[in-house]
Amino acid sequence: MKTYNKTNFFKYTYCEFQEVINFEIPERNNYKSKSNSLYYFTEDGVYRESNHWGRVASCRWRLTTVSPYKNQQRITAFAKWKDFYHLNEKEKLFFISINFETKKINIKVQNSDKAIFLFTLGDAQRREKEIKHLFKEVKWAKYFDESIEKLRYKIIMKLINSNLSLQQIKTNIKLGL
Repeated sequence: MKTYNKTNFFKYTYCEFQEVINFEIPERNNYKSKSNSLYYFTEDGVYRESNHWGRVASCRWRLTTVSPYKNQQRITAFAKWKDFYHLNEKEKLFFISINFETKKINIKVQNSDKAIFLFTLGDAQRREKEIKHLFKEVKWAKYFDESIEKLRYKIIMKLINSNLSLQQIKTNIKLGL
């Protein structure tokens, strides 16, 4: 596994930054990007103050905040060097976790030997979008004979634990498979 530091963390990586409250990036010993993001490097990781998250150049950096985040709002967050992962479309490093009560969807990096169904980041993000649609919309459920809650659970569990497409899953449920 590759080791990341201040010289390579910004090249094709995935990471989840955690919001840090009441931290001011020092004026000295920091780096300012062309897009006005500020970086402060420590032995353990990097602080980043920015108004844009998600797709950052060749990287995918997620932001976990204490309160809801609005785009273009400046947030300071921290990530440990060990939390950066190489990003490519071939390695299946990601799994999806769901909280059905809150309808919260999380893409996580596999960090143990658990038997979890893994996806590439692109596949996980596509499935995340489909799951959000399943939670939001109700029209699709009128063609089934089950309650929408049961259907959502069945379909989402198959989406996060198989390579079947959403259409294949719906067809199999409709046929009783």
